[in-house]
Amino acid sequence: MDLATIIGVVAGLAIVFTVQLVEGGNPASIMLWPSMLLVFGGGFAAAMAGGVMKDTKAFGTQLKKGFTHKVTPPTELLDSVVKLAERARREGLLALEDAVKTVEHPFLKRGLQLAIDGTDPDELHDILHAEVAAKKKSDKAGVKFFESWGGYAPTIGIIGTVMGLVLVMENLDKPETLGHSIAAAFCATLWGVLSANMILLPMGARLARLSAIEAEEMELVIDGVLAIQAGSNPRLVAQKLRSLLPPDEMKKAEMASTTKKAA
Repeated sequence: MDLATIIGVVAGLAIVFTVQLVEGGNPASIMLWPSMLLVFGGGFAAAMAGGVMKDTKAFGTQLKKGFTHKVTPPTELLDSVVKLAERARREGLLALEDAVKTVEHPFLKRGLQLAIDGTDPDELHDILHAEVAAKKKSDKAGVKFFESWGGYAPTIGIIGTVMGLVLVMENLDKPETLGHSIAAAFCATLWGVLSANMILLPMGARLARLSAIEAEEMELVIDGVLAIQAGSNPRLVAQKLRSLLPPDEMKKAEMASTTKKAA
């Protein structure tokens, strides 16, 4: 899996608690379940209210994807497409019937199967691009859920703080408890801002980034499948697909290609 999100979230929280320790505080003092329940539970409910039930049901899947999704290097996908192009050029498109069974990338597998089945190139182009558009819409809903949750969390934290201060005002005749009560009241604001900026909004940004990467992969696959269907020269296929990669990935692909030729 890609560890960027896990490392980022853990490191961010660790820095917060470390700073509190350095300043003489106790991390346990902010671990107040009423404040955390209000911020996380109330924020989740608000995000749920702002969408449809389908978005809420997908929460678990999106959260798992954000933390555990593996980003496949574009060069690996490019190599797979070029190998398929070489075989199709050498043995014909129908020779890929058996090779499709071993393809792990689901979108590439579907595209190849459509090409082998004799789908018209224009129709194949439209079908695959429609799937890309549908995926982008679906991913956008998942991103919006976390962005909405992160947007509501700080305000709900303030609500918790106001509720706490109301309770403080009701107990002014107990000065010995005022310090603790005021500190507890501000914990809600702390958790609202903390959860939004170190967990929820970063998760939304992570899902948006993953969606963009997957869309780029799918665009690469579409061009590759159409080139294979057209019987293009594998070298031209590789060159065309490399041009779609980011500059750093393009250099890696070119170096890998040069190494293979030298071998």
